[in-house]
Amino acid sequence: MKELFRKVSNKVSAVAGSAGAFSLALLVIIVWAITGPLFGFSDTWQLVINTGTTIVTFLMVFLIQNTQNRDGKAMQLKLDELIRASKSARDSFVGTEDLTDEELAQLDIEFKKIHATQMSTPAMHKLHAKIATAREQRQSLRSQAGHMLNTFLNPGNKNH
Repeated sequence: MKELFRKVSNKVSAVAGSAGAFSLALLVIIVWAITGPLFGFSDTWQLVINTGTTIVTFLMVFLIQNTQNRDGKAMQLKLDELIRASKSARDSFVGTEDLTDEELAQLDIEFKKIHATQMSTPAMHKLHAKIATAREQRQSLRSQAGHMLNTFLNPGNKNH
């Protein structure tokens, strides 16, 4: 049963997340809206769309949760393998997803201290300077491109 649900949820998730599924849902809504005057915007007409969307939403919640659970577990296993394979990483971090909120808060404090210490090194200052320079260059290029586009779109405008 679990394997069948896994296979079905994978397929349904893939289909439901496609452009075709979105187009079909949009088409259903458009047809429903167009038929409103035909049915006099009756309570039954409204009930049809409400019931349909409620059922689809209810079922999709379980499929999405199943997919997220599997994706999260797979990601955690990949991270655990990277930690295990890295010589400098502490393998005590494998399984941190099972820690309590208080234990996770303590780890967060520890990492913030490590981050603050590393930020004070000359290498980190140099890295941040390079990042800032690159950001300024991108912003300058965007500004120039915007000016050129404005000039192209408004050739008679002398205010650019």
